[in-house]
This record gives sequence, C-alpha cells and structure tokens, in this order.
Amino acid sequence: MLKIALEPQGGFSFENCQRNASLERALPGLRVPHARKTGTTIAGLVFRDGVILGADTRATNDSVVADKNCEKIHFIAPKIYCCGAGVAADAEMTTRMVASNIELHELSTGREPRVATVTRMLRQTLFRYHGHVGASLVVGGVDVTGPQLYSVHPHGSYSRLLFTALGSGQDAALAVLEDRFHPNMTLEAAQGLLVEAITAGILGDLGSGGSVDACVITETGAKLLRTLSSPTKPIERPSQYRFAPGTTAVLSKTVVPLPLELVEETVQTMEVE
Repeated sequence: MLKIALEPQGGFSFENCQRNASLERALPGLRVPHARKTGTTIAGLVFRDGVILGADTRATNDSVVADKNCEKIHFIAPKIYCCGAGVAADAEMTTRMVASNIELHELSTGREPRVATVTRMLRQTLFRYHGHVGASLVVGGVDVTGPQLYSVHPHGSYSRLLFTALGSGQDAALAVLEDRFHPNMTLEAAQGLLVEAITAGILGDLGSGGSVDACVITETGAKLLRTLSSPTKPIERPSQYRFAPGTTAVLSKTVVPLPLELVEETVQTMEVE
C-alpha cells in the first residue's frame, strides 16, 4: 500500500512553485502560471502626536473590480495597525497570524507590544517564504518609544521612515508626500496630506479606486475612519438615452423553435393550520 511522502503541515505550502520550476526545466517552452499585477495605494506618515495610515478601498482580480469597499487597514494591537498591498489573502492571513502572536506575547510578558516587535515578526515571516507571500505592508503605531512607521516588502526587507507609500499607486502618492510633508505636522494637516496622497494614487492608477480609509493612532488609542473621502463619485447622466423602435434597421431575422417536452408535473398542497 502506498504511503504519503509528505505529511500535511500547517501554514503556507509552495509545493506547486517547486513543481512548476521543475516542469520549466524539463519541458522547454512550457508556459506556467505567473503572478498577476495587483493594484492598491497605501500610505502612512508620522505627525506631532502619533501616526496616521491610509488606503484605498478597491480590490481587483486582474482587470475586474472584485470589491469596491475593501478594508485594507488591519488590526495588529490596540495601538498598532497595518496597511496591506499585494495579494489580499496573503496580507489578510499574515496580519492575522502576527496579531495572534502579538497578543500571546503581550499576555506572556505583561507589557504593551512594540512596533519594532511587530515589524520583526512580519519580516521574518515574509523572508521565510522568499517573496512567495505577496504582501507589501506599512506598519504604524505608538509605543513606549513614541510614534513609529515601517514599510515591509514581500521579500522581508524593511525601512523605518517618517512617511512612506506602497502599492501600484505609490509613485503618485509619494510625489505628494515628498512635496508637502514636514515634521511635527498637526493632525488636521497630516490628515489632509494623507487624503491628497491616496487620492493622487486613486486618480493616477487604474488598480486603485473607491474611497479613502484612514486610521489615526495616538497615545490614547486608535481611531479607524472609514470612507474619509470619496474622490471618485459616480457620474450622473444628464439625460435618458431612449430610442424609438425601428431606429436601428434589422438586416436579418431568424427564429429557431425549441422543442420542449413536459416530463412530469407535480402539485403539492401546503398544510395551513
């Protein structure tokens, strides 16, 4: 009796990636599935009293808009949140696992988690899979050392910055942030700048769209702001396009009868008390 060569284990599995690489070497000219381009605009910046994160709400499947109101700002800890770009499932499950481990770490140590600890867990998880987990993350929060902002890339590299943006709309968002950001901004100024940066990504990238979500994190806690701004509003048609019958000429007409046969007909009476 045949035995299973590899016992099923928990976590991510990339056996198909190894199989595709072997098939490419054995069969020249074979076309294997490749990663699709994903669309998102996420950004974050440090202001006077904390950190503010922002993201758009469009989720795409190739060239199809799968969700117009997707939530891309994920909870990690009461004062630590994370924005995810790339593959939605990878970003969602990666942040969920890290949030669970951070809660266990907090219960074990009896201390509030630090943003550097969350970043270390995320980049170690991503580096372990060598980029096959397609999650680009912007981590922001406030801990005992003050407000901190990190960007974590799918291969495990990271940077600590005062402002950052990731996703397919990052070029337009970074252009706005680099032009108008300055240290020690007020909450109102930082919120306005973040909305302009995400809006620039939405208007300049077809993979980004919907509305702007934001999360303001300070020493007192975090506040998630859904639909902070809606730069792309539906266009209302000025008039109705109704044409009279016969406006377009019918060149040919064919009627094909469908032979149908009634096989069985059953009538059930419903009992009424």
